Amino acid sequence: MRPEILDYYELGGETDRLGAGTGRLEFLRTFDVLHRELPPAPASILDVGGATGVYAEPLAAAGYHVHVIDPVPSHVRDAAARPGVTAQAGDARDLPAADASVDAVLLFGPLYHLLDFDERLTAWREAARVVRPGGVVIAATISRYASLFDGFVKNYALDPRFRPRVDRVLDDGRQEAVGELGNGWFTSSYLHHPSEPPAEAVAAGLTVRRRVGLEGPMAMLGPRLHEILADPAETELMLEMLRTVEEEPSLLGISNHLLTIAVRP
Repeated sequence: MRPEILDYYELGGETDRLGAGTGRLEFLRTFDVLHRELPPAPASILDVGGATGVYAEPLAAAGYHVHVIDPVPSHVRDAAARPGVTAQAGDARDLPAADASVDAVLLFGPLYHLLDFDERLTAWREAARVVRPGGVVIAATISRYASLFDGFVKNYALDPRFRPRVDRVLDDGRQEAVGELGNGWFTSSYLHHPSEPPAEAVAAGLTVRRRVGLEGPMAMLGPRLHEILADPAETELMLEMLRTVEEEPSLLGISNHLLTIAVRP
């Protein structure tokens, strides 16, 4: 892991990032997709880049056997402390798991931070190696346009240093962090064009089932999003609406995050 990426995650932001606002929307939508795409419990899940186990714990509570692999020591410690979850340090490009040993692999994070295509392809191939034939690989990626929209909503775009980052991302997907730790900006990362994750999965020998946009335009609602999330009925209506258009190609790029669902033949 690149030093600036490790430093970013050691700040502890993953502990509560998915608990409110756009993070909460990301969590709810992701779990909505997992509920429909994962094999039934008690299937085994390898949660690669599973951070502090925010997804692993509710999956374990639902009866799944969940093992987290993450390169950040504090993440591994926190994930291992969650009920029903096991965890160890590891790298998505060299998974400490046997061939065809799990029913599902989650890549929720690794593809964000592998800036070179060959490294991302290696991560995809490792996921394909360890999942059983017929098993599912679900990978999260950040949209090529996330910095453009999210930076505007969060007022980062007012900083003259931010626009060159956005221009670079729009050009080639690469976002390099230099001396920005602690200001709220995301660290070094690769932001995928919606067409790229399926192509990467196919290159790794997987069959793509579908790709899903998570947040749609709802992440740009600002205070209104907090109001919606505070009301269970409004939240359910929002999730129903997003579910209806989650595969619409013309809307994929506007989501901050995309999920690609693929299976091992």
